[in-house]
Amino acid sequence: MIQHQLIEACKNNDRRAQLKLYNQYCQGMHYVALRFLKDPFEAEDAMQEAFIKAFAKLQQFTGEVTFGAWLKRIVINKCIDKLKAKKLELVAINEQVLSTAEENDNWQVDDGIGMEEIKQSMEKLPEKYKYPLMLFLMEGYDHEEISEILKISPVASRTLVHRGKKKLQEELKTKKNGTGY
Repeated sequence: MIQHQLIEACKNNDRRAQLKLYNQYCQGMHYVALRFLKDPFEAEDAMQEAFIKAFAKLQQFTGEVTFGAWLKRIVINKCIDKLKAKKLELVAINEQVLSTAEENDNWQVDDGIGMEEIKQSMEKLPEKYKYPLMLFLMEGYDHEEISEILKISPVASRTLVHRGKKKLQEELKTKKNGTGY
């Protein structure tokens, strides 16, 4: 069945089509949720809730973006809601104090550093930097999208990503030089 036909069948409450769509995306969406929540059970719970919400709101899916991108946004929002429910303050920033970060800051990582090391180092960042940086580097969202997801301004997003990159670079340099953990 072609993707748009599958989605149309899901809009008509075809349970088999919903199961097929779920099976097509559940593993990838669980992985996205796991990056935010770290606990496999919480991640699965968030993913399940996101699918329920997606199927309930499927009439709102217009096809402007891919279904996967639309669903991923719902999963990420559900994860952030769960983090907020745990009383984790994501961002509390006075925007008048923020300086606009340079968009092209030539951020690079040494060749010898792998993705796992970057992820581990990212985990050590303060949450106010970690989540915007994850959304930017790992999920590929731009500052406008990050600002909507985290309910901050695009300027705050740019600043937090910029500062997060600097902190991540420091962490990776410390690790590479052997003075880290």
